[in-house]
Amino acid sequence: MTDDVVIGPLDLATRVDEALDVQAHAFGLSDDEVAVRRQIVLRHLTYPGARSFGATTPDGRLVGFVYGMPNDRHHWWSTVVEPYLRGRHVDDWLDDSFVITELHVHPGHQNRGIGRTLITTITEGVPEPRSILSAIDVESPARGLYRSLGYTDLARRVLFPSAAMPYAVMGAPLPLPRRV
Repeated sequence: MTDDVVIGPLDLATRVDEALDVQAHAFGLSDDEVAVRRQIVLRHLTYPGARSFGATTPDGRLVGFVYGMPNDRHHWWSTVVEPYLRGRHVDDWLDDSFVITELHVHPGHQNRGIGRTLITTITEGVPEPRSILSAIDVESPARGLYRSLGYTDLARRVLFPSAAMPYAVMGAPLPLPRRV
C-alpha cells in the first residue's frame, strides 16, 4: 500500500456522501442508485456491531471504505441468500459470521493493497469466527482478493431482486491472513 493513504475508523454516517461517491466511481452507480443506497447505509449503521473504516489521503479525501456488521438471518441480504446456501447445505454460514456489507476503493487507488487492508482491518478483533460477503459472480480483481484472503464460494449465481448480474456468496474463517 502507498504511504500516502491512511486506514482508520470512519464515521460513515457523517461521510456517507463521500463514501457513496467512491462506490459510484468503483461500481458505476447512477444518481438514483446512490440515493437508494444512502438510505440503506444509514439504516445499516444503526444495527448492533456495525463498524466502518476508511482510506484517506493526506488532504483528508476518502478514497476507499468498508463497512459491515454481525450477520442476522432476519436482514434482507440474508433472506435473499439463505435459499441458495441451504441448497448447498452451507446455510450455517449465516450464523456467527461478520458480513462485509460494502468494500470499495476508488479506481484511481486500486491495486495498491487498500482493499486488502480495509477488509483485514474491519474483521480484526470481531467476536465472530468467520466472515461472509457477496460479490458479482465474475472473475474480477475483487474475487481474486477475496480468494487470496481465504474466502471460498459458498453459492454462485445468486440473484438479488434489484441486481442485473448474479452474485457469488463467499465465506472465510477469521482472522484473515495479513501480509507481512
